[in-house]
Amino acid sequence: MSTTATSNFTGAVRERIGQVVIGQDTVVERTLVALLTGGHLLLQGVPGIGKTLLVNALAKAVDLQFSRVQFTIDMLPSDIIGSEILDQSRNEFRTHKGPVFTNLLLADEINRAAPKVQSALLEAMQERKVTIGNMTHVLPAPFVVIATQNPIEQSGTFELPEAQLDRFMLCHRLVYPSVEEEERIVKQQLSLGLRMEKEGAVPKSAFDMLTEEPVRQIQDLTEAMGLVQKVYVSDVFTRQCIELVRRTREHANLEIGASPRAGMALVQAARARAFIRDRDYVTPEDLFALAEDVILHRIRMTYSALAEDATGADTLKEILAGLD
Repeated sequence: MSTTATSNFTGAVRERIGQVVIGQDTVVERTLVALLTGGHLLLQGVPGIGKTLLVNALAKAVDLQFSRVQFTIDMLPSDIIGSEILDQSRNEFRTHKGPVFTNLLLADEINRAAPKVQSALLEAMQERKVTIGNMTHVLPAPFVVIATQNPIEQSGTFELPEAQLDRFMLCHRLVYPSVEEEERIVKQQLSLGLRMEKEGAVPKSAFDMLTEEPVRQIQDLTEAMGLVQKVYVSDVFTRQCIELVRRTREHANLEIGASPRAGMALVQAARARAFIRDRDYVTPEDLFALAEDVILHRIRMTYSALAEDATGADTLKEILAGLD
């Protein structure tokens, strides 16, 4: 694989995001994995660590259509996919397309919406199409959903159903920045100054640093996605992925194991990670690095295991340690 081809896309995009988002190298890589494979990504993390800023920066770095939906308890499915509206002048219905008709959809705090609204995304995430009235509409290509979720706040939230969780290729859990990164974040904020608004002014935020000029176009993304599909996956690696998934269904601590979709997601994500790291082949390192993000949100612990303080992460580590 051409190193130039990789750096031309991933290098330029990461550099642009790095001008706004300090640290979070792993989650930036995961967003690129999702983008390069057309997979969907769920970001879990406490408020204030840059989830929304990161997705905005990604959308502006690549010339993508971008929509953001702030999920709330009173939302309706039509707020996501659109609806049919009666045009009284013509006495006929016309289709109003919702924010899902985009390349990159940011579903902010997705667990705040009722299950009926969350289910409206299922068809879009799996089949890249939605049904409005009696008509089926194909979504733009590429189409990627990046959803955010606050894992510590339970009031006014709904647990995501397993069917929807399984449609997220990756679920990444963000952590707080290091001391050095947090110091850089504060210093960056102090240097921004004010934005003048007519006679008044408001303090600038990191969002004001986002530039409208993209560093790459959709055609560049399409080319990079094609190169990802050429990354070599050995039969041994494929068998390891399948074995990992099957062992989650057999472990005594797990009530529900990972679906076949998990194995497919693991292989595709490994391809993208190898591409990002300038390799034209996958390695066991890719499997071990991605396993937690691909597997954990797809498994459910038994009550007895939870009572013994067992965790999904520890159980997954045990399974990984037993792989050949």
